[in-house]
Amino acid sequence: MNRHVRDVAVPNDWDRRGLPGWCYHSPALLEVEKEHVFRNHWQIACHVSDVPDRGNYLTMDVVGERALIVRGADGVVRAFHNICRHRGSRVVADEKGTCKNALVCPFHGWVYNLDGTLRGAARPRSFPDLDKTEFGLMPLDLEIWMGLIFVRFRKGPQPSVAELMAPFEAEIANYRVADMVPTTGIWSHTSPVNWKSVRDVDNEGYHVAMAHPALQDLYGATYFDEPFVNGVSRSFATYNPHAGRRWSVKNYVKLAPEPTNLPENLRKAWVYYGLFPNGALALMPESIQFYQEFPLSTGETMLRGAVYRYADESREQAAARYLAYRIDRETLEEDVQLTIWSNESMLSESFSGFYLSDLEYGVRTHHDHLRKLVPVVGLDTAPDEKDIWNLNEALRSQA
Repeated sequence: MNRHVRDVAVPNDWDRRGLPGWCYHSPALLEVEKEHVFRNHWQIACHVSDVPDRGNYLTMDVVGERALIVRGADGVVRAFHNICRHRGSRVVADEKGTCKNALVCPFHGWVYNLDGTLRGAARPRSFPDLDKTEFGLMPLDLEIWMGLIFVRFRKGPQPSVAELMAPFEAEIANYRVADMVPTTGIWSHTSPVNWKSVRDVDNEGYHVAMAHPALQDLYGATYFDEPFVNGVSRSFATYNPHAGRRWSVKNYVKLAPEPTNLPENLRKAWVYYGLFPNGALALMPESIQFYQEFPLSTGETMLRGAVYRYADESREQAAARYLAYRIDRETLEEDVQLTIWSNESMLSESFSGFYLSDLEYGVRTHHDHLRKLVPVVGLDTAPDEKDIWNLNEALRSQA
């Protein structure tokens, strides 16, 4: 049986408008979003299994910030700004790797211990005495929740990840996420749209029947969305009774083994959790994945994510995971095209805004979260670019 986790319902009378079109093409607004939406909210960086041993590190460059996640000699995972305290160089240049005992800046050779403290500057006599902690790498907020590593570049309005996800902890715990291991590593690619267009399409299932034949075949008859409440949404579906008109779907439901580690209601379910502002966690019986989007400009977005599997994965589970990947790959390609069409329409003088279905209430609730943080998006007419930052600050102070 498909069950709602929270008692949520679409109101009888609600504002069916989405954000105005100018919000998707304003460079000044994007700078506000980077500061008040991206830098001060939790972001999934990776999984603990991506940095399993001492000296393992992983980097993430997003919204003008550079994060470095490293497992220390004491086994503790820490996060830092990937910025040398001398001249601001990247301390680590690669996306992923291992250092034996220390991190060495490639610019001038300053050396940092794996716990971020400064071991020493090159040619130390050319400097005054340097405090090892004061001149250590600048730490980032880090939280590990069910094996997923979250980082935050600024203090922000969100509580801990554990508190955010508390309504769903019991359900997600069934998957033993912390014990999973990587598959092909972290992937990324770019899409020629505004980041909000990516999130808009992911926040509703109204388009599944028309735009995603494979998903419609797999679970379209059972799919439902729960909107964003306190920064988290949930979508749930179980396989259609007669799924299998498409090759990948037919073989997926045929080959997937019975996941006895899961309760009955999750054994044939795909469950999605949206994490405000820009991420999602997807759970399938044989694997889990995260995906997210980060703005590169008003018209270009980096998509980033990874898939994780059970360490003791059987051949049947591996086959099911591959087929799920094929379904997801097809879905992603379809979504990219949908976002392009939607995004480009907002440049037209004839674009009159969204008019949302009850099945798109998730889009509205995500936009409401944005309106609270960036109230300037509530203006139907675009302000002058030079005024957006100050106007938004004035509106925030009035809230």
